[in-house]
Amino acid sequence: MEQAPTDPERQLQPAPLEPLGRSDSGLGVAVDEEAEGAREEGSGGDTMTHNNFWLKKIEISVSEAEKRTGRNAMNMQETYTAYLIETRSVEHTDGQSVLTDSLWRRYSEFELLRNYLLVYYPHIVVPPLPEKRAEFVWHKLSADNMDPDFVERRRIGLENFLLRIASHPILCRDKIFYLFLTQEGNWKETVNETGFQLKADSRLKALNATFRVKNPDKRFTDLKHYSDELQSVISHLLRVRARVADRLYGVYKVHGNYGRVFSEWSAIEKEMGDGLQSAGHHMDVYASSIDDILEDEEHYADQLKEYLFYAEALRAVCRKHELMQYDLEIAAQDLASKKQQCEELATGTVRTFSLKGMTTKLFGQETPEQREARIKVLEEQINEGEQQLKSKNLEGREFVKNAWADIERFKEQKNRDLKEALISYAVMQISMCKKGIQVWTNAKECFSKM
Repeated sequence: MEQAPTDPERQLQPAPLEPLGRSDSGLGVAVDEEAEGAREEGSGGDTMTHNNFWLKKIEISVSEAEKRTGRNAMNMQETYTAYLIETRSVEHTDGQSVLTDSLWRRYSEFELLRNYLLVYYPHIVVPPLPEKRAEFVWHKLSADNMDPDFVERRRIGLENFLLRIASHPILCRDKIFYLFLTQEGNWKETVNETGFQLKADSRLKALNATFRVKNPDKRFTDLKHYSDELQSVISHLLRVRARVADRLYGVYKVHGNYGRVFSEWSAIEKEMGDGLQSAGHHMDVYASSIDDILEDEEHYADQLKEYLFYAEALRAVCRKHELMQYDLEIAAQDLASKKQQCEELATGTVRTFSLKGMTTKLFGQETPEQREARIKVLEEQINEGEQQLKSKNLEGREFVKNAWADIERFKEQKNRDLKEALISYAVMQISMCKKGIQVWTNAKECFSKM
């Protein structure tokens, strides 16, 4: 790592962006006030139920999914799924509840909302959408995005996406989100009028920043590595679950052969017939139960998939930090270069090779008036560069403070959600095993009565 220069303007050189105390200007104050207001409204630790006013004032649900046919931008016929969003006030006036508002949205409109949030709130771990097409499926499930079971799971995922936003102390107060829930017509035009696409960082620039940042913040570097590992672990877990589901489905269905054999056997036995017939019935029940069991399992798998996609949301925050750090370093390099040029003009010495210095040697020295004019221009550029660098430093530090606060919030949410999901999954497996034991216990009683 390069040593810091001894220049008097040393404090302007780029350094790892460290969180500062509370800022008294701009968006940072608004963000802090919103977050503090949200925290003051609820004393509990459950973000989904306590930390904002939205879920206390309205109920949000995605209640239906409907298959539709229409025309796309190319005027070609297409089939898509629309989802009914219902919002209902939970406040009562004169004992009467306010009527429910409802509107239909396509999946692409949910995507547009999230893309907008990613651009305007780069320091926030924006909740992910459910998968557009089924991944990590076992053989009995369809990967078709129009399959009714898949559409139903995606409906639940879209509802969870909206609740995640509504429970966030900052995102819940966004006007575009409010219009998404309430304005059926011209909502897309309203979003596009914000110009968020023009503010989005290009992937090429982000990739360039990743490889060229000289002084990265170790915390964000570690966070990016963690998100990669989290994605890898959950992906492996989902693959294992899919393989187990395949094998478990086969084992349960094979038990149906017991039912068929016992029924055939009962036909040739007079004294043992009733017992064998009853035992066969229990085996049939056992074999058919796996369908409901694995259907319930898919909901737990979807909870894991949410955090699989959250990993990319974490990386998006890290990439934005890298871009800001890269811009900061470029601004510092440009400022240092202009200072050196100004010093060389003032002293008449050239410390490094430059095209300008070579031109001067070939065609003669500048007149004093020309030199003074150039020095004056450079001094103005240096002043502008210093102000720009200070601004970028403050902006970067504010970003780090806000981003890290939201990352801590996300960590608490993640630990709570994954703990609950894994415990529920274990409880479901225990219940499944108990039902299997009960089936064999009933079969044993049938055999005992023969």
